[in-house]
Amino acid sequence: MLKKPLYFLSIFTLFISCYQPERNCLNFKNGEFTFTSILDGKEQTTTFIRNEELEIDYYQNKIDSSSVRWINDCEYIVKKLNPTNKAEEKSIHMKILSTTDNSYTFEYSIVGESKKIRGTAIKTN
Repeated sequence: MLKKPLYFLSIFTLFISCYQPERNCLNFKNGEFTFTSILDGKEQTTTFIRNEELEIDYYQNKIDSSSVRWINDCEYIVKKLNPTNKAEEKSIHMKILSTTDNSYTFEYSIVGESKKIRGTAIKTN
C-alpha cells in the first residue's frame, strides 16, 4: 500500500530535479534592451545597447558607457568607463539565469558582495 505513493513521489522528484531553465545566452550578447525596476516607489526604465565588449546605457536623459568582459556564455562583468564617484568604480557581476525568445532573467551583484538582485531584460531589436 505504501509502495504506490512512494513510487509516484520518486517519479515526481526525478522530473523536478531534471528540470533546467532554457539558457540561450548567446542570443543576448548583442542588441538593444530595456530593463524596468522600481526605485523610490517609482517605475524606472533603462534602455541599453550592448555588443560583446561595450554597453551604452540611456537612463533619465543621461548616457553612460561600460566595458563588458564575458566570463562565459552566460556571465559577464560590467565596469563603468567614466565613473563619477567611488560607488560607480565598482564592477558588477551579471549572470543570465534563464532566457525566452526575447528576454532574459538575470541576477547581479557588486563584485565581492553577496547581495544579489534579480531582474528581467527585454530585447527590443
